[in-house]
This record gives sequence, structure tokens and C-alpha cells, in this order.
Amino acid sequence: MDRRLLTIFEGVSGLISLHAPDAVALEESYVGADPRIALSVGQARGAVLVAAASAGLDCVEYAPSSVKQAVCGYGRADKGQVQRMVKAILGLEELPSPDHAADALAVAICHAAAPPLLRIGA
Repeated sequence: MDRRLLTIFEGVSGLISLHAPDAVALEESYVGADPRIALSVGQARGAVLVAAASAGLDCVEYAPSSVKQAVCGYGRADKGQVQRMVKAILGLEELPSPDHAADALAVAICHAAAPPLLRIGA
């Protein structure tokens, strides 16, 4: 596990160095039925947060329903709706795939569209 978290940290640090973002936006964790998965996701998110913090970046988190509301206009949209709206908003030729890529793009769209005061409270 320690090597995987180091790989995530180094990968995110490299992306931050390469792209020089203004902030890092994440979707809040969803805790499903399997606590082992929730723990693994939480550890991976921690590696991302530490990479962002070590680069001096602000990190913001958005609830899944807020992301869906921002992208689809409906906070309970399904994965397919999110994919189709991300495709339309970004003018992509194909649906973003896998659906996790669409989720990440949706979080970025949500952050870009969020009013400045909402970003502070996120």
C-alpha cells in the first residue's frame, strides 16, 4: 500500500508541476457498503491532498449532488447523463470514458462554474 500511495503522490505532484493549476478540486468521498474500499479511496485522496498542499495549492471538495447539479441541472443525475453533459459542455466528439474520467471532468466543470464564495466554502 505504501508504494501505491507514493506512486499516487508522485504522479499527482508531477501533473501539478507540468500543468501548474490554480487549485485542486475533488469530489467528496462516497462511503459505500465495503469499508475496505472506502479506506483505500480515503488513503488515495490523502496522497492527492498532500501533493496539492505541498505545492501550495488550495483544495476544494464538492458533494456529488453539487457536481451533478452544476453539470446536469439535476443533483441525482446518473452516470450516463453526466457523461453526455460533459461531452456537450466541452464539445467532445465522444463520451468521456471510462465514466471516472467523466466524473473528474464534471468536478472540474463544477469548480470552474462555481461562484467565488461557493469555492471558499466548498
